[in-house]
Amino acid sequence: MLKVFKFGGASVKDAEGVRNVLKVLKTTGDSDKLVVISAMGKTTNALEIVVRDYLNQASFANSLQIVKNYHELILDELFEYKQHPVFLKIYQLFEELENFLKHNKSLKYDFVYDQIVSFGELVSTTIVSEYLQDQELKNTWLDARKLIKTNSTYRDAHVNWEKTQAIIQTEVETNKLNITQGFIGSDPNNFTTTLGREGSDYSAAIIAYCLNAESLTIWKDVQGVLNADPRYFTKTELLQQISYEEAIELAFYGASVIHPKTLQPLQRKEIPLFVRSFIELDKEGTAVSKGQKIVPNIPCFIVKKEQVLISLSSRDFSFMVEENISEIFKLFHKYQMKVDLIQNSAISFRVCVDNKFNHLEKLLQHLKARFKVDFKTGVSLYTIRHFDEAAINELEKDKRVLLKQLTQNTVQLVTEN
Repeated sequence: MLKVFKFGGASVKDAEGVRNVLKVLKTTGDSDKLVVISAMGKTTNALEIVVRDYLNQASFANSLQIVKNYHELILDELFEYKQHPVFLKIYQLFEELENFLKHNKSLKYDFVYDQIVSFGELVSTTIVSEYLQDQELKNTWLDARKLIKTNSTYRDAHVNWEKTQAIIQTEVETNKLNITQGFIGSDPNNFTTTLGREGSDYSAAIIAYCLNAESLTIWKDVQGVLNADPRYFTKTELLQQISYEEAIELAFYGASVIHPKTLQPLQRKEIPLFVRSFIELDKEGTAVSKGQKIVPNIPCFIVKKEQVLISLSSRDFSFMVEENISEIFKLFHKYQMKVDLIQNSAISFRVCVDNKFNHLEKLLQHLKARFKVDFKTGVSLYTIRHFDEAAINELEKDKRVLLKQLTQNTVQLVTEN
């Protein structure tokens, strides 16, 4: 039965990473596999600079050359002779990209973004596919743009499930090793679309769903899903099992577990998801599946930095009723503010938001026309799932708590540091 594997950019950031894909496939078996691969390393970020230069009508030659040089270094290390067919294939892909840059007439950022940034995945999968062939691992390279059909909402395309499933079930030979791209699809006019950041995981879930896969495994450079981000917390522990619902809850609060968009198609068909280390192949990692909420049952810590705490009250001390709150949320939507925490009383309303799109000033001007407004930027929002008193005490130590909210399974704290 088919298994879907996904390797992210960090997994294939250099020649050693590509060799590691070969090692994983030889260890786990290479038949009945479909492998989804992201752009190599920070290629997406590098191509975003090409987009910026192009739309600013600056010279994009230097920023594009950086992308070419990066991939050429990897090619030179993986392939012994320059006459290998992969060099021509990569040259042709960059030529195709340059042709788009020369002849494109659209200045719409989202459209241009998708047409350019998608080449990161096309190049990475071509290199991996050719390397595996070179190492006598026969495989079929598939163009995800022909497999995953979407609408024309560039940079955040919505999947046409009916068409996508019909194409994938027709085009993919599940008894073979297949290599394809994450993150990308195409619209009804066959223009390239992307599925949003973290879209490669979603691509893998879409394919797993359409092919009724046995499982989806996401290979990372960590041992699995931890109960906290080791960049911010000490004494982290591996979570062996997480239910779909719990993984979605953790993601909602900001944990870099798995995006809910990825989990939803898997949950519908109860396809288990494994997060495993491509370094420690003997370790089982974390399973996200139907079953117990979380194993072991320990507190899980999440932090979101650089948040904004906004406090609102009516100017005449009247109640903050549904009409007021409805108006406030319309403004949050208008200015693309992600609401992470809400606390309200009879005459006040406090909310912690993520100013991801830098529209805070416009929002505040609008709010001040109707409400008394106080705000504080640069705050941190901490969330503990499955908390206990010791976990709360440890988190509150040496911090000034501005807001605290408890529910049955979750405590959230907004702090100054």
